[in-house]
Amino acid sequence: MLEKILIFIVFLGPLIFFHELGHFFFARFFGVRVEVFSIGFGPKIFKYVHKNTQYAISIIPLGGYVKMFGDDPFSDVQLSEEEKKVAFNQKSKWARFWIVFGGPLANLILAYFLYVGLLAGGEKVPETKIGQVAEQSILYKKGLRSGDILVGINDEKITSFDDLNIKGSVVEKVIVDRSGKKVEVPVDIKLEPFIQLFIEIVSPLKMPLFVNKNGEKFLLSPTQRPLNPTASFEELISNFNGKAYLYKLTKNTDDKNQLDFSSESEILTSKEQSLISMLENLEFYPLELVVKNVVMSSPADKVNIKKGDILISLGGKKLHRFEELRQTLQKLPDNQEITVEFLSQGSVIKKSLLPEVKLIDKKKMKLIGIESSIEYVQPKLVEVKAENFGQALLQALNRTYDGILKTFSGYKKLVTREVSLNNIGGPLAIGKVASDSFNISLSMFFRLMAIISINLGVINLFPIPVLDGGHIVFLLFELVNGGPLSKRKLEIAQRFGISILFFLIFVALFNDITKLF
Repeated sequence: MLEKILIFIVFLGPLIFFHELGHFFFARFFGVRVEVFSIGFGPKIFKYVHKNTQYAISIIPLGGYVKMFGDDPFSDVQLSEEEKKVAFNQKSKWARFWIVFGGPLANLILAYFLYVGLLAGGEKVPETKIGQVAEQSILYKKGLRSGDILVGINDEKITSFDDLNIKGSVVEKVIVDRSGKKVEVPVDIKLEPFIQLFIEIVSPLKMPLFVNKNGEKFLLSPTQRPLNPTASFEELISNFNGKAYLYKLTKNTDDKNQLDFSSESEILTSKEQSLISMLENLEFYPLELVVKNVVMSSPADKVNIKKGDILISLGGKKLHRFEELRQTLQKLPDNQEITVEFLSQGSVIKKSLLPEVKLIDKKKMKLIGIESSIEYVQPKLVEVKAENFGQALLQALNRTYDGILKTFSGYKKLVTREVSLNNIGGPLAIGKVASDSFNISLSMFFRLMAIISINLGVINLFPIPVLDGGHIVFLLFELVNGGPLSKRKLEIAQRFGISILFFLIFVALFNDITKLF
């Protein structure tokens, strides 16, 4: 836990520091006196005064602030001529614009230079391994398979998923690495439809993990006594030759999983007989059917389904994958109960529940409030590096611009309700992805830092009072009106902005907490 907190602080600290540094730099540049430069909010745990400015680190590391002399629009204090020279509200509209805009600008510049460093020094990114390719999909019929590694499109080399911005309007062929052999797959699909189809199969691959009725975890392996078990469930099933091995997972002294080779069980079955059915007969269940979390007051919670329970069937139909539960629920008529069968503490329990209907991404979804314990294969990392420093500068600019566009597009979908508010994450969600990316590689950690820096810059430009974008809007009103807004109007706008901000904070924290419990 302490490690995750430290990673979170190391991750968020530079983003906050550079944002406030942007405001600080332009304030000093235009001659405004800065009274406080603080990283964090609340009581100060460190402070240092230099040239009339107090530099501080405060106890709540979720933001920061730069307090400038004369930046209180509600103050009635009369300033002397000397004080007017260093007061924020006495500066020109142009100067105030740059002081306000400096924070978001600094975040965008930070993201750009993070990308430059990654591209120039070489970054480790997940290899271009294809996820699950359903048999009914077009790309499966064309010849692509789960676990294929994409190495080329047409005559262009592919080293990372960032290389998908290929030239031309038609994808004629795809070259993949399949079990160490180069395979050329004729495709002949227009570029845009291909990208859409390809995005659907760029999904994580599942670890072939199972549990017994006591909740003990086992790894299914295509090879005996695997030293580095990385074969995904999809690859194992695709290449199954009638034999597999089960090994119990135990914890070592570092609390990490290790295989107990003394527990080896050989599974033999003909290709005609389902491997999953054979395992079910032996009372082994896919880990993805184990309940990880139950949403409070959800249909599952009301029938007493708990964390650790194993889902067996839904509507009388055996469950083999968690996705089957989702699909079965969506086919169910509205306001119709369904029977769920689950294993709890060694006993099989059968209950009827009524799924709740929610509007997600403008689609009606039936949910019962269960999160799966599914675990994914850690992607293999490959190094990607720009050919020269000039190319790194240009590619970093393209990435930053693309990140800005994607951020605006994402928040536009939130406003238009194309995307649910459930997708908003708070500090706990950021902390988790920061820790996960750090554990994958430093490249992924800094890449995520660049993405969040862009998000922070863009969000602060939203025209919401109390945010930087709101202050810029006030400057535009001042330009049109020929003078500042009245204190009454400013007060109403500030209250409105604070209400929106508190609402978003509440939603983010609520989402964090519900995902935890």
